[in-house]
Amino acid sequence: MLSGIGCNVRIRKRPFGNAGVEVTQIGLGGEGVLRTYDRIPDAVAVIEEAADQGIAYFDTAMAYAGSQKYYGSFWKKHFHLRDKIFQTSKSASRDKEGARDDLVHSLAAMGLRNLDLWQIHDIRTREDINMIESPGGALEAFIEAKETGLTRFIGVTGHHDPSVLEHAVVNWPVDAVLLPVNPVEAIIGGFLDSVLPAALDRGLAIIGMKVLGASHYIHEEAEITPELLIRFALSQEISTAIVGCSTPREVQMLAQAGRDFEPMSEEEQKLLMELFRHSARKLAFYRGVL
Repeated sequence: MLSGIGCNVRIRKRPFGNAGVEVTQIGLGGEGVLRTYDRIPDAVAVIEEAADQGIAYFDTAMAYAGSQKYYGSFWKKHFHLRDKIFQTSKSASRDKEGARDDLVHSLAAMGLRNLDLWQIHDIRTREDINMIESPGGALEAFIEAKETGLTRFIGVTGHHDPSVLEHAVVNWPVDAVLLPVNPVEAIIGGFLDSVLPAALDRGLAIIGMKVLGASHYIHEEAEITPELLIRFALSQEISTAIVGCSTPREVQMLAQAGRDFEPMSEEEQKLLMELFRHSARKLAFYRGVL
């Protein structure tokens, strides 16, 4: 339908760190149907539903299968919405030339002249850090892209080693960080009690991912619903929480969770965390071996 973004009940916006802009407190993540190939009608239907529901933060990456081309199909039809939607992408290249090539490819695939946020993708090890920040490393390409207007902001992402991500947050000239935000992380520690405060100290935007744990955290019998997990994430000091969707119906549920949000008390958060405590390390599957 696309009656126009935000024509439904508006989803609250939050500051994107100290960047001087705001984003919707929930965003369309890069998983679900967007991380597939050859499903253009299904994927575009999800993106269109997100825009129609007022979700105005879109996530993708070079590594996400056909995702960027799906967005390209959307933008070809709806470019009039470009200034209302915060479009992101990512590059996992560790050298300057590779990252530059990735950005050229991303913009071409989506049919865009620039991004709102371009992110150094999935840093895991000290070796990653050394390659990215050394002369000729990818960080130079990101800084250059911001200086030349190919992206408004730059960021970094990671969900393996909190100490590695914290190094980037503290030492790199980034505007944003994407990290896991869920009850499991609140139990294990690292991302939420170390990286997040460091990012807040620097005025960075904080984007929450792994909110539903790839749906592994949902347990209807225990009353652990997607809405509850989204509410937990949004109760942290973040700019937005991104969730992947596979159908327009899932997008509608995501948008409603964003509209209905009321902060969890500390007691409510602790009660939810207790449901995960006995298997928290196993459930942090995205960290690798703990």
